[in-house]
Amino acid sequence: MNRGGDMKKTGAEMTLGLIVGNRDVFPTVLAAAGRKEILNVLKKAGVKTVSLAAGGPEEGLVSGYRDAKKCAALFDKHRGAIDGVLVTLPNFGDERAVADTIRMSGLDVPVFVHAFSDDLDKMQIGKRRDSFCGKLSVCNNLTQYDIPYSLGEIHVVAPQSGEFMKDLRWFLAVCRVAGGLRGARIGCIGSRIPAFKTVRYSEKLLEESGISVETVDLQDIILGIGKLSSSSKRVQSRLSALEKYAPAMEPVPKKHQETIAKMIVVIEQWIKENDIDAYTIQCWPAMQDALSVFPCTAMSLMSQNLVPAACETDVMGAVSMYALQLAAGTPVALLDWNNNYGEDPDKAVLFHCSNCPRSMMTNARVGYNAIADSVIGKDKSFTTCHGCLKAGPLTFARVSTDDVSGQIVGYVGEGELTDDPIESFGGLGVVQIDRLQPLLRFLCRNGFEHHMALTQTFCADALFEAFTNYLGWDMYYHNG
Repeated sequence: MNRGGDMKKTGAEMTLGLIVGNRDVFPTVLAAAGRKEILNVLKKAGVKTVSLAAGGPEEGLVSGYRDAKKCAALFDKHRGAIDGVLVTLPNFGDERAVADTIRMSGLDVPVFVHAFSDDLDKMQIGKRRDSFCGKLSVCNNLTQYDIPYSLGEIHVVAPQSGEFMKDLRWFLAVCRVAGGLRGARIGCIGSRIPAFKTVRYSEKLLEESGISVETVDLQDIILGIGKLSSSSKRVQSRLSALEKYAPAMEPVPKKHQETIAKMIVVIEQWIKENDIDAYTIQCWPAMQDALSVFPCTAMSLMSQNLVPAACETDVMGAVSMYALQLAAGTPVALLDWNNNYGEDPDKAVLFHCSNCPRSMMTNARVGYNAIADSVIGKDKSFTTCHGCLKAGPLTFARVSTDDVSGQIVGYVGEGELTDDPIESFGGLGVVQIDRLQPLLRFLCRNGFEHHMALTQTFCADALFEAFTNYLGWDMYYHNG
């Protein structure tokens, strides 16, 4: 289990509502000092806070119902900025006031419960915290109030410790995933590819979780491309970006490069007008008949720039990619569970033709789709991205809609991308996952798609927490 996640929020700093618990029969001086300490730690971590202002010895602390009302009103005033709530207990704390604050604020964000650790040489009256015990009482009340909450790896830790910083990074990732998916707007360009019933999904189940799907006809994109002049500043700008993005395996016809540049301009405009967070596109076979290109390089560039782009009108693949990006803050990809790797039961080959982001591959190059070449010819098979996935950590994930049970389901897990040799085409890499065969049986038994989203860092624990505890999805955590 890895508590990963980037400290940076996509587009803005993270803001936490801070509740500093205090019970007046315990040393208030410890609560006041603890408030200063936790605020200093959060500031150094680049985290903004919304908390009661300090003045007198007990101000800035939540010690009873009156304080709970004040803190709840403050949170309500700043609800648009608050990504999560941090409850910290420098002493035992007032468990009722903590729960009342969150309930009265009306916030529906992740909550983290933290408690300070005692020192063995400070266990006398006036020096002991008893936060160890208070945390149990706070969690008891939150459970009674039906308020979901998250916990650290260790029951009590000092805010200055490395353990707390790991928990903080993890919780911020949870906040990004839960908050980012609620209200996410996923774009779908074109209709489902006829042969791919595997990518069917329920818009209504997504909407129930706050995720909207915005569709546009592929013909509208094609018409938009046709209206653009190759000499326009926007097209020339994107053409220059493409030329710098990755070298070509062999010369790509200029007409294809210009088509991809125009495609980027049209899709970017649609994304801007509709506030799209991630999208998927009908990348074959209609596009090759109309435009004689694959959109993969355009998709790769956009994913590299943190607008995840999924293949083959796989809306749930786009949702999976966006969730991973929220957790990790890094580019993500969508690939197939594609081949066995020799006789090793814990290794497999991941592959796509591909639109993998440049930063995820070694020696990324622009080429053509060799599979399509054998059917429609090379001239209609440009432009795809080729290269091997970089060796290192891996988090994989997939979410799907189960229309029969009426719920969103999925799986998450971690593994390693290896540097084992593999000679083929497209974007590909060798993955090693402990107990891979039971995982594959699980995917087959439960009818999961052949696509999986991945990112090159560890963040499965944050994804699982956000998916299950705050979004209410039914998830399987492989080896978790």
